[in-house]
Amino acid sequence: METRHRSPVRSDPALMGGTLVFRASRVPAQTLLDYLDDGFTLVDFLEMFPTVDRGDAEEFLRLARGEADADRP
Repeated sequence: METRHRSPVRSDPALMGGTLVFRASRVPAQTLLDYLDDGFTLVDFLEMFPTVDRGDAEEFLRLARGEADADRP
């Protein structure tokens, strides 16, 4: 995954063994993908994990799909 200055996710070996998590949370990014695969919506996910910022979740999904946002630096 591409690393950005303001990435929606981070990995820190001292935090959950380096698992990719959403910024300012301990929620693994993979959890969002798993919830969507299981038929939940993004809104459902955000209600279950209120520490995840909606913008971060949306940006992560764009990056995961390989959709670069040309409007962002």
